[in-house]
Amino acid sequence: MKNEINTQTKVKKVAIQGGAGAFHEIAALHYFGSENIEIVPSLTFKDLFMSLKMRHADYGIMAIENMVAGSILPNYNLLRESNMKIIGEIYLRIIQNLVALSGQTINQITEVYSHPMAILQCQKFFEEYPHIRLIESIDTALSAKEIADKKQMGIGAISSLQAAEKYGLEIMHANIEDNPMNYTRFLILADKEEQVEFEEPANKSSLHFALAHEIGSLAKILSIFSFFNINLTKIQSLPIVGKEWEYFFHVDVEFSDYKIYEQALSSVRPFTSSLGILGEYHKGKSIL
Repeated sequence: MKNEINTQTKVKKVAIQGGAGAFHEIAALHYFGSENIEIVPSLTFKDLFMSLKMRHADYGIMAIENMVAGSILPNYNLLRESNMKIIGEIYLRIIQNLVALSGQTINQITEVYSHPMAILQCQKFFEEYPHIRLIESIDTALSAKEIADKKQMGIGAISSLQAAEKYGLEIMHANIEDNPMNYTRFLILADKEEQVEFEEPANKSSLHFALAHEIGSLAKILSIFSFFNINLTKIQSLPIVGKEWEYFFHVDVEFSDYKIYEQALSSVRPFTSSLGILGEYHKGKSIL
């Protein structure tokens, strides 16, 4: 895949949530390439942002939504409250697998651990095995690692093929996700002060704004985008803590003419109490 940002000869440090074999690592390697890259693991998304803030990493990669499980709502707040900007995106086909130590049958597995988003993607499969208890963990790959490290029999994990191979686990069942078109969208992040040279011009933007609970307030914004022929590809509302019935809206828009896009933003501003740009970047590619 052609990188979205200008490739440098120096090693790029990329912060991910999770460990080796996590889908974040797989997405990072697809986006940046496997050469001149150093993965900086983080246990949580908060830790990921801290790595960027402390300059322990040059870039970050963060899942924001899945086609089956939906949006990861806390990550919108983390992004909005940080000093980071979106510089790109990638859509990764997620193939989930039930993994465990070899020499077992699925009837011997009593507990399966994984990230809550991964569990949500595999509900139909586990309906066939009601004896298995699904337990949320902080990461898919780290769940697989713990089984290997502790040599846990009777315990399984939902993880990638790469994680199973890295930690020497057997794939008991492959492709257990509910939907074969199971994609996760990952955002590529950098500090707002970081100067990034793009190989392709921006044609997508992530915005946020606040609206009072008034009749037609959101409709006005949407009609402006429509008037300027701006394609709205995502809208997500989040309540403003401490303000009854007021909301933050996160929207993704696509455009073909940057000047017209700027005119649309100028027209939207008077109808919002705040309008922020989280990033302007090139629309990401889908990776099978």
